[in-house]
Amino acid sequence: MLVNKSNLQAVFQNLKTTFNKAFEAAESQWQRTAMRVPSGSSQNDYSWLGRFPRMRRWIGDKVIKALEAFSYTVVNEDWEATVSVRSNDIEDDNLGIYSPMAQDAGHSSKQLPDEIVAELKNNAFTNTCYDGQYFYDTDHPVGDGQGDTKSVSNKGTAVLSNATLADAQGSYGAARTAIMSFTDDEGRPLGLMPDTLEVPPALEHVGRMLVEADKLADDTPNPYKGTAKLLVNPRLTSDTAWFLHVTSRPVKPFVYQERKAPVFVQQTDMNADDVFSRGEYKFGAEARAAGGYAFWQMSYGSTGTG
Repeated sequence: MLVNKSNLQAVFQNLKTTFNKAFEAAESQWQRTAMRVPSGSSQNDYSWLGRFPRMRRWIGDKVIKALEAFSYTVVNEDWEATVSVRSNDIEDDNLGIYSPMAQDAGHSSKQLPDEIVAELKNNAFTNTCYDGQYFYDTDHPVGDGQGDTKSVSNKGTAVLSNATLADAQGSYGAARTAIMSFTDDEGRPLGLMPDTLEVPPALEHVGRMLVEADKLADDTPNPYKGTAKLLVNPRLTSDTAWFLHVTSRPVKPFVYQERKAPVFVQQTDMNADDVFSRGEYKFGAEARAAGGYAFWQMSYGSTGTG
C-alpha cells in the first residue's frame, strides 16, 4: 500500500472504528458502587459532603447547614494507552496485527473507571475521605444532636463467614447492623439499607452462599438470603477484605470524577519527527479522570483478618 495522506486516513479510520466497537462492547461494573461526577477544571472540591442537607420539620426559621471545617479535593489525572504503527507495515499491508491492539485499547478505555474505583477500595483502609479520617475507620466524628460529637465506625476485622449463624451474624450481619444504625449530625437515623456485598474472587463462594443460599454451611436456615446482591471484583488485591455498600441512592459511596472521557487519538502527520526518525505513526486513547470517596456512611469494610 502506498503511504500517502488518503491511505493513512483510511487505515486509522478503520482502527478508530475497531477501537469504538470494542469500547462499546466491553463490560464494566464500577457504576454499581460509584457515581460519575463531571469535572470542569483540574480538580473538584467535595467540601459539600460535610453539609449535605436533609429534609426536616419546618418550625420557625429555616436551619441553614453551615459549611463544616472539611476540605476534600480530588485532582484529575492524565491517562493514556498508545500503540505505534510502523510505516513498513502499512506499505506491506501488514495491518492485521494492529486490530487486536485497537480492540484492547478500546476495552481498556471502557474499564478505566473500574480500575480507578477498585484502587479506591484497595486503599480505603489507609486513604482519607472528606472528614479527614480513613474511609473505613473506627472513629468518624458525628454529632449526637446534643452539641457533642461521638465516634462512629464503618470498619471491621471479622472474617466473612457462612459457617454458622453466629459466624454470619458476627461478620455480614454486623456490617448490616452498623450501616442501618448510622445517624446524621442531629442524631436522626439516616435510614440506610445496604444492598451490595462486594468480595474478591477468593471469597466468592462464601459471599454467594451468604446472600443466595437457603441454608448456611451447617445446614441451618440462612436469614440473610436475598438481603444483598453479590459483586465479585477481580481487581480487589486482598483475598480477605470484603465490603458492604448502599447503592440504591443517587449518591453512592465512591466517586468517578471525569474531566475528559476516553477518546481515540492518532498521530498521522507524515512530516512528524517520529515518522522521519523511526518510521512510526501512532494511535491510542487519552482520558482525564480521578477517583474519590463520598459518604463513608454508605459503605462498611472489613479487613477480614479476624
